[in-house]
Amino acid sequence: MTKKTGGEAKPDLRLVGVESAVYDLMRAPETTAERVKRLQLEAHALALEEIEQLERLLMQAAEKAKEIAAGGDAYPVGAREIAARLAADLPTKAETIKTIVGRVG
Repeated sequence: MTKKTGGEAKPDLRLVGVESAVYDLMRAPETTAERVKRLQLEAHALALEEIEQLERLLMQAAEKAKEIAAGGDAYPVGAREIAARLAADLPTKAETIKTIVGRVG
């Protein structure tokens, strides 16, 4: 995706963590240990992205559940009750996940 600024198209750039580095073509090839470490850091960064996406989805689901719970007679009673419980429970679960990631990452 590109952005147009001042008549000039520029690619969208994503800020990456400090673990990433520009590969220097003049340096010797990575050792196996260096490659393993780099791949582990990349896997960790991808896992954190997935967890952040899960947190967002949980919050979106909680919002939708809240709407259904407040939807009145348009929704079956059992569905409203479950939605009300989810609306109360999902934000807590998302916060717990965030806290766990904060301790680990």
